[in-house]
Parts: sequence; structure tokens; C-alpha cells
Amino acid sequence: MNTQFIQSVAIHWDKIAPDSYLRDIEAFRGLKSLAFTHAITFFVGENGSGKSTMLEAIAVASGFNPEGGTKNYHFSTYDSHSELCESLKITRGIRRPGWGYFLRAESFYNVATKEMDYADAFHPSQRLHEKSHGESFLAIAGRQLKPEGIYFLDEPEAALSPQRQLTLLLEIYECARQGAQFIIVTHSPILLGIPGAEILSFDGGTVHACDYLETDSYQITEMFINHRQQLLERLLN
Repeated sequence: MNTQFIQSVAIHWDKIAPDSYLRDIEAFRGLKSLAFTHAITFFVGENGSGKSTMLEAIAVASGFNPEGGTKNYHFSTYDSHSELCESLKITRGIRRPGWGYFLRAESFYNVATKEMDYADAFHPSQRLHEKSHGESFLAIAGRQLKPEGIYFLDEPEAALSPQRQLTLLLEIYECARQGAQFIIVTHSPILLGIPGAEILSFDGGTVHACDYLETDSYQITEMFINHRQQLLERLLN
């Protein structure tokens, strides 16, 4: 039985302009829907494969601000999100999330600034700009990731050292174990190793499930670690 908050999304292509760039994204061609049956779903793929575009669209269609934050964040620094969000139909489960957050690495500075603006006596600011980039990411994770919530994370490893990625891995795993749902775009072979997660690849012209050992993030990292000298000689010479 599927108990996830978001169980599937369907794309209504008739709501997307004929000349939209979305129609040129190879992985989107022929794509009608995506199903979410696991507490943690990863989107993987090469840069430009459409994974962040899809994550953003699902998050916006779910009521989150395009630049990130909770559903209480309403601001726009630069309106760059695609029309895909307006073409999505979300099928939700019977459970309702108690909390949620959309974390985007590329617009986190804007969200951190707004966090200060929204602060008051009852909700003091975490003063994210006074922390390092990585520390501010983990501060957000510590406050915002809760059981029974819905979370969209776009490259959350961007500011984190390998050790801190392990800390985030534990946060995600524990929240998912307690009823939270995560949809995550990542290139991190560390985060991708979370047990029980589903990995959807946007490479190869279709969106398809793949095994951890089949991801480029794992294979290239494994190749570099185990054959570093030979690889560097080939690349540099």
C-alpha cells in the first residue's frame, strides 16, 4: 500500500506551449507521469537532464515558493521557474504532511536573507548569513526536517563536506523512518547510498529506475578512487 503524501504526478502536455523548451528536454519526451512509492526518491542525471526542473515544478505545484523555504515564504528575487508546475496534476495520499520545506542550493542566499525578514520574537532568526555555507545548510536541516513532513531538496550536498553529508544522510533517514517523504536531486554518491531509497535517472532519454551501483555518481567516484593515477594520466596527457 502506498502511504506517501505525494503518490504520483501527471503531466498535461496540452497546457504547455508548443514552443516551450520543456519539449526539448529529452527525458521529458513521452513522459506522462511519475509514481512515488518510497519515502525517499532521488532524481539523478547529467547537468541539463531536467531533474531540477521536475523537482521545482512538483514543489511549486505543492504550494512552495519557487526559490525555496516553507509554504509561508512568499517572495521573488527572479522569476525563473518553468510553466511545468502549471501542467502537473498531483495525486495525494490520505495522509497530510505536518510540515514541509523546499531547499535549493542555487537560491539559498535569498532564502537566508528572507529568513531574517520573517523573524520575530516568537520565531527568532537563525542568523544564517553569520554561519558558513555548510553550517547554514545543516542548521536548516536541523530545524526544518521533521517527521511526517514533505521535503524537496535540490543538490543539498552542494555546501557540505563528506562528513557533513553523512550527518545530513542520517537526518533524512531518521525523518523518513518517522513518516516523512523526500524527493531529492543529488550528485552525491554518499546521499544516494541511503538504504531503501528509489533512484530515478533522467539520463538516456527516459526517466527510469536504476540501482545505486548504476549511477554515474557512484561509478565515476569509484573509478577515480580505485584508478586515480591511470585516470589522471589519460585525462591530463
